Parts: sequence; C-alpha cells; structure tokens
Amino acid sequence: MSQSETEANIDLPHLSEEIAETTASTLAAIGVRIRELRQARGLTLQELADVSGLSTSMLSLVERGRASPSIGSLIVIASALGVTMSDLLVSGSLAEEKIVVRASEARVVETAQHVVRRLMREDRSRGVSVAVNEYAPHTGSAEHPITHDGFEYGFVLQGELTVEVDGIKHVLRQGDLIAYSSRRKHKLWNHGKTKVRTLWFNLDRD
Repeated sequence: MSQSETEANIDLPHLSEEIAETTASTLAAIGVRIRELRQARGLTLQELADVSGLSTSMLSLVERGRASPSIGSLIVIASALGVTMSDLLVSGSLAEEKIVVRASEARVVETAQHVVRRLMREDRSRGVSVAVNEYAPHTGSAEHPITHDGFEYGFVLQGELTVEVDGIKHVLRQGDLIAYSSRRKHKLWNHGKTKVRTLWFNLDRD
C-alpha cells in the first residue's frame, strides 16, 4: 500500500480529544458512505479495486474508518462509484442525535438493480444501519451472490423474497426474518409479480 493512497493506522496523540473524536467520526462517515454506495451498486471490494485502481486492503480500511484517504483517492473512488467527491463527504452527527426519524427524512437510493433503499438510520457509533428496501418484480441485490464485512438481519414486511445464502435458497414471506454473516455469499431477489418490502439491519461486525 502506498503512502499516497492512505495514511493507515491513524494515531492522533498530538490532537485534542475533541478534534481526534471529530476526525475519527468524519472518517467513519466517509467509510460508511463508500460502503453503502458500493453495495447499492452490487460491487465487491475487489470489483471496486479493479475499477478504481486502488488496493482492496486500502479500500477495506477506508470503509471501516481505519484509514485516512487522500483527496486524490477520494476522487478516484467517487468516480468509480459514479458520484462526485462531495457525495462522499456527508455529515451524520445531527441525524444520529435525533430520536425520531420521519419517513420523509430518509435518504433514498436506487441501486443499479433498481431496488429502492430508504436509509432510516445510520448509527456509526454502534455500527448499525437500518433501511426499508423495496424490490420491484424481478429485481434484487445483485446478479450474482456477493460478500462483505458485517452481519445482517432481514424482516419481510410485504411480499415474498428469495434470499440465497451459500447457494441455498430461502423463500421468505410476510413476517419472516433471516439473519446471517455478510461474509457468506448471499443474494436477494424478488422472483414474484408484486412488490416486496423489507426492513433490513446491517451491522459492521460479525
């Protein structure tokens, strides 16, 4: 990994505790945003590395808030994800302080597979994000099973969703819940003729 790519293993003893905390929070927010955009586009870390020209280890550190990417690296990552660098620099401190998140306040993202993802909460201090996902007929998370860091819980609010984990297909209906390590190969797909709505919890850790 080159020095130009990142300043890894951040140590900020010379900064005040407040500045260090703010810096760490900002890096975590950037990492969460990059991972969210990458997963929304159905890309693995390796695929993003191939497109951006950066190493998978560097990208993994950045997504986990453990490395400080250079401006040049952020520009390259943003370009690979089809966004601008400013789209990666989001501030979530105020959102995390809110007790109630209104439906109208949710950040809406449409993935490359045309799944509508409404991010209700992104609690970086606890390493969890909560989203309501809508799958139109014949849409899903990705064409092929993917893996990434973390653990996830999925609850079906409406419709019938097929979740494939390690090659085994599980058909979930309204009221059903599934939980699995995100490191296992998985794929979500709506094979039906009606819309599927789910409540999904993604944890940063297994």
